[in-house]
Amino acid sequence: MQQVDLVGVIVDLLDLDDALDRVTERARSSERVDAGHRPLSVVSANLDHIAQFGRLGRWYDTLDYSLGMPVSGSATSVRHGTNGDDWLVLLDGAPLVAEATRLTGKTWPRLAGSDIIGPLLDRAESEGLSVGFLGGSYVVQRVLSRTVTRNRPNLKVSGYWAPDRKDLVDHQASLGLAESIRSSHTQILVVGLGKPRQELWMAKYGLATGANVLLAFGAVVDFLAGSIQRAPNWASANGLEWAWRLALEPRRLARRYLVDDPPSLLRLKKESRLLPAPKPALQPSSDSPEHSLKDLLPMSRETETPGRFAASGQHADVAVLAVTYNNEDTVEDLVSSLREQANGLSLRVVVADNGSNDATLELLSMHDDVMAVSTGGNLGYAGGLNAVMRHAGDCEAVLVLNPDLRVEPNAIALLMDRMRRSGAGIVVPQLLESDGSTYVSLRREPSIATAVGDALCGARFTGRPGWASELDYDAESYQHPHRIDWATGAALLIESSLAKRLGAWDEQFFLYSEEVDYFRRAREGGASIWYEPAARMTHHMGGSGSSASLNALMSINRIRYVRKYHGKNYASGFRSAVLLAEALRVYKPSRRGILRTLLDENSWADLPRPSAGAQQSPSADFPSGTVIIPAHNEATVIARTLECLAELASTEAVEVIVACNGCSDETFRIASSFPGVRVIEVDAASKVAALNEADEMATRWPRVYLDADIEMTPTALKMVLDRLANSDVLAARPAFEYDDSQAAAPVKSFYRARRRIPATNQALWGAGVYGLTEAGHARFGKFPDLTADDLFVDQQFEPWEKAILNTPPVRVVTPRTVESLFAILQRNYRGQQEFVRQQADAKNSVGPVPTTFLGSGDTGSRRTVRQLIGSVRGPVSAFDALVYASFVVRARHKQKRASLVSPGSMWERDESSRAV
Repeated sequence: MQQVDLVGVIVDLLDLDDALDRVTERARSSERVDAGHRPLSVVSANLDHIAQFGRLGRWYDTLDYSLGMPVSGSATSVRHGTNGDDWLVLLDGAPLVAEATRLTGKTWPRLAGSDIIGPLLDRAESEGLSVGFLGGSYVVQRVLSRTVTRNRPNLKVSGYWAPDRKDLVDHQASLGLAESIRSSHTQILVVGLGKPRQELWMAKYGLATGANVLLAFGAVVDFLAGSIQRAPNWASANGLEWAWRLALEPRRLARRYLVDDPPSLLRLKKESRLLPAPKPALQPSSDSPEHSLKDLLPMSRETETPGRFAASGQHADVAVLAVTYNNEDTVEDLVSSLREQANGLSLRVVVADNGSNDATLELLSMHDDVMAVSTGGNLGYAGGLNAVMRHAGDCEAVLVLNPDLRVEPNAIALLMDRMRRSGAGIVVPQLLESDGSTYVSLRREPSIATAVGDALCGARFTGRPGWASELDYDAESYQHPHRIDWATGAALLIESSLAKRLGAWDEQFFLYSEEVDYFRRAREGGASIWYEPAARMTHHMGGSGSSASLNALMSINRIRYVRKYHGKNYASGFRSAVLLAEALRVYKPSRRGILRTLLDENSWADLPRPSAGAQQSPSADFPSGTVIIPAHNEATVIARTLECLAELASTEAVEVIVACNGCSDETFRIASSFPGVRVIEVDAASKVAALNEADEMATRWPRVYLDADIEMTPTALKMVLDRLANSDVLAARPAFEYDDSQAAAPVKSFYRARRRIPATNQALWGAGVYGLTEAGHARFGKFPDLTADDLFVDQQFEPWEKAILNTPPVRVVTPRTVESLFAILQRNYRGQQEFVRQQADAKNSVGPVPTTFLGSGDTGSRRTVRQLIGSVRGPVSAFDALVYASFVVRARHKQKRASLVSPGSMWERDESSRAV
C-alpha cells in the first residue's frame, strides 16, 4: 500500500474497493477488541484535517499516541512514518487528490466519508454486520432511523447515540457512552462528531466501545438523514464542494474554509513527499496483548527497595526536584505520594529549601532517603531549582514539582511513557484542584493580542479565539494529549539531556514567568512540549502564597519576559496591555497598588527578590572556587568584607586570597587574623598587579574578584559559583544595591537616576564584583594595565556569554559627599578613556586585532543619554536626570583637564564611604 506525507499527515492511497475490503475485513474479524486488539479507526483527510492534525496543527501527532496503553509494536510503526494497523487515513479533498497524483504519477479517487458510506452500508447489510451511529442531534437521529429503515430494511443497526457536547468532554460521561456502545455489540461505529472532536474521541475511547471499526466521517450522519444537502456532482467534480457547503452554513464553516484551510493549501506542495513502502508492523502476542505499566518502565534495580528513593550516585529513572519555603503543611503529602510511585520505577528525590523558618526541614530530615539541600536564603523558585539541578545525577528524566502537589497513582510512569513514545523534551500532567476539578493550566505564548484579550475579558467569555487569550479554557484541550506552548510550572518532566542543554533557569524571574522562559528556550532548542491528561496531580495552590507584592511581581515579570525576547516597541505595547488590565481592576483589594508599582519602574527593586537567610553551616555543600580580594590600605573595611566569608575560608569550602598592594596601614594584619584567609603582599600599589599576582597563587576555578569594600553574602557567592560551574556562561556577577543612606542629597539624586538606567543592570561593571570561569579568564590571560578592570572584563564577552544573576544583592556603599563622587567619576572616565585608547591602538596595529580588545559592549555616552532620557517618568525622575547629567558633564570636563595637566597614573579614591 502506497502512502504519502501531506504536511505531516500520513495518507494511505487506496481505491474504493480496496478501502471497502480493509474495513469490512476488520469489521467481521473474530478477534474482538475486548481481547486486546485495538479497533481500526478510519479517517478522511482533507485540508481541514491537515490544519488540525498536520505538522503545524494543534493536534499534530496526537492520533499516533492515544491515551490507552499501546499495543506492542504499534507505536514503533507509527514513528517510522506509517499509520500502523490502528488507523486508516483516506484521501479526501480535491487539493490532496491532486498532490497525491503529482507525487505518484497515478490518479487516485477521492474517498470522502460521504462517498464511501453508501457502498459500505450496502456491504454491511449483505454480510450481516452490525452498524451503530454516533453523532448529530436527537432529531437528526430520529430522522436517520426512519431513513435507514426505509432504504436499508435488512441493515443490522445496533443503536443510535446523540450525546451532548458537554458529555463528550466529560471523562465519566464518555466512558458511560462507550460502555453503552460496547453492550450493543456494534461492529462498525459511524462517528459523526465533527473534526477534530471525532478523531480525538475515537483515539481516547475507541477501544472502550468494543467496535471493530470506527469511521470518523464528519457530517455523514446529517447527509444520511437528509438534514444537510450534498453538493451537486458538478461542484464535487470541480473541487467546489467547499464553496457549496460554505454557502449553506456560512456561520459554522467560514472560519474553517476562509481562515484555517488556506495556510494548509499553501504548504501542501512544499511539504509533501512520497513515502517508501512501510515495514510490516509487529503484531501483539495472543497471551499478552497489551503492555502494562510495569512493561513500559523498568523495575528498580535489584539493590533498591520498592518504596524507597535512590541514593546519590545510583542510577534513577527519574530525579524529582522540588523547592520548599515554609511548606510544612504539604511536603509530607508530596513525599508519601512519591513513595507510591517508587514501587514501579526508581526515583531520586532532592529538595532545595529556601530558608524555611517552620518545620519543613525537620519533616524532611525524617526521611533518610530524601536529599535536602539548604540554599542559605530565599533564592526564589529559579534560584532554588538551580541549586539542586546538579544533584539530579544519573537519570533518564528530571521531574520538577511544586511542594504543594500530590502525585496521583501511576502519574510519573504515564509521563515517562508519553515522553518515550512521542520523543517529547518536556511533558506536563493534568493538574487538579483540591476538589478534583481540572485546573486551567495550559497556556499560549504571551503576545500583545493575548494580553489585550485577557485585560478586557479576564476569565469571562472563555470561548473567545485562542489569539485573544493566553489561557486555554477549552475543556477539550484537557481531555486529550497534544503539543502545547507551555503550562503552569507546578509539574514538568524534562528529558535529562535537554535539561543539561538548557542549563540554568533564569534567575531574573524570582517567582513567576521562570517557567515561560524555560519552555520557550526548550522550544527554540527544537524540543516538543506535550500535555498528558492521563497523568494527574492534585495542586493545593499553597506553594507561594499570595500578597499584593507577589501579585505585582507576577505582572512585572510578564513584562520582563517580553522585554527579554522582543524589541522595545513590542515590549512597550505589551506593557500598555498589562497596564490596561490593572487599570480595569484597580478597584479590587487584591490588585491594590499594582498599577502604581507598574508605572514606577524604580520601585520594582523593592518587590520580593532573593535574600540571604540565617543558616547553621554556610560551608555545607558549597561549590568550590576562589575569591580574590585586591586591597590597598583598606583597614577600615576589610574586616566587614571578610566576616561574610569567614566560615567558608576557615573550613576551606572556598579559597580566599587577599592581595595587599602597596599597603601602609593595618590591612595585612587584619586580613591575616581570619583563619583560612591567605594574604599576600604586592609591592606596587596597583590593583591590576594585585589581581595578576593572586591569580598566580590561586588553585581553584571558578574565581570571583571582589573589591575590598563590598560585602557579599555566602548565598550570593554560592549562586555565582554554581552558575559559572554548571552552565555555559563564562562570566557572571551578582545583583547589587546602592547604600546611599548617609550620602548628601545631590549624591542620592545621582544614584536614583543611575538605578533607572537599564545599562546599570546589564553589564559586569558597577557592582565591585564579578566572576570568571577558567575558559572566560583564558579569553585575555592577564589583566592589562588599565584602571577599569571591570569594564575591560565586561567587553571580552558577548551578551550570551555573561550573566547578571538575581542573587541577594551585594551592598555597594556610595560616596557620601559631592567631592568624593566627582573623584570616583573622574576615575571611571579615565578608565574608559584608557580602554578606548588601547582598543584604537590595537585596531591600528599591523596584524589581527588581539582578542583582548574585542567585545560587544558600548562604552560611549550616546546609549546612556538615550536611556537617561527614557528613564524620565515625572518631575522627580526629571530632576534626578538633570543632576546626573550635570555630574557627568563636570566630571568628564575635570578628567579631561587633569589628563592634560598630569597624564601619569593616578587613583582617585572615595574616602568618605570608608570612614569609620
